[in-house]
Amino acid sequence: MLRFVLQRVLLALPTLLLVSVTVFVLLRLVPGDPAALMLGDLADPQAVAALHADLGLDRTIGEQLLIWLGHVVRGDLGHSITNGLPVLPLILDRFSVSATIVVAAVVLATVIGVPAGLVAAWRQNGPLDLATVGTATLLLSIPSFWLGLLLLLLFGLELKWVPVVGYVPFAQDFWAALLYVILPVATLVLVEMGVLTRMARSSTLEVLRLDYITHARAKGLSEGRVLLRHALPTAFAPTLTLIGLILGNLLGGIAVVETVFTLPGLGRLMVDAIYARDYPVIQGCLLFTALVYVVVNLLVDLCYPLFDPRVAA
Repeated sequence: MLRFVLQRVLLALPTLLLVSVTVFVLLRLVPGDPAALMLGDLADPQAVAALHADLGLDRTIGEQLLIWLGHVVRGDLGHSITNGLPVLPLILDRFSVSATIVVAAVVLATVIGVPAGLVAAWRQNGPLDLATVGTATLLLSIPSFWLGLLLLLLFGLELKWVPVVGYVPFAQDFWAALLYVILPVATLVLVEMGVLTRMARSSTLEVLRLDYITHARAKGLSEGRVLLRHALPTAFAPTLTLIGLILGNLLGGIAVVETVFTLPGLGRLMVDAIYARDYPVIQGCLLFTALVYVVVNLLVDLCYPLFDPRVAA
């Protein structure tokens, strides 16, 4: 197992390096000068040149890349151009907000979607199956930002059950914070639940056609025992892969939902940094997102043998 983990980590290093170089080069090709943006349109050219030198933007792209990679290896992602704060603590602080919402949403979507897909496959082509598939297809077809706006209009403006704007940390006031994250979590749950339900149904249908399921039924086992004891572990393995992809995707791409609900998360930080041409923050956010993808997929691979014994063999 240790050898497998080391192999995966070593394979991930070239990916992270490629992502770092690609992000760094592409950001330099985007129109806009961060120094001119910070000083304003009427800034003196000498002041702009001085700020370029202070920020290291007067060097060649190759020199800037090597300097940045050297700092990254030491765990230093630089300082924000706009506010001067260290990038890594800023990312970790914002990531805690995103992670709370995403992890809660993925867990709830899994708890609801996987059993729904399992039951739909068990009742294939029946009314329950058709209703489940239709609902799942409808949910995954709705854009998350549009669904979030609808929930805000209904529960925030019309019913006034939850606040519309703002955020309170859980460490400050748990129940107040819960009110602020209910709608973002519900939005992600409804969207991702459709995807997980369809995947769980498809995987379960394939497993139910296997010979060992027929043998289990021939022994006189109840349908509930066949589904939960024999079909679910094997059918859940492909769904686990999808959960890992969804988790990594949401942790790095929750910017739309955070913008709709005005949440101070990682996605909102990245959007603000893009508008401000804050290169260190953008590079740090994208590199951190790539690292999250690698770690999540590694954890998924390590969990695979727990659900599919054929992988361990």
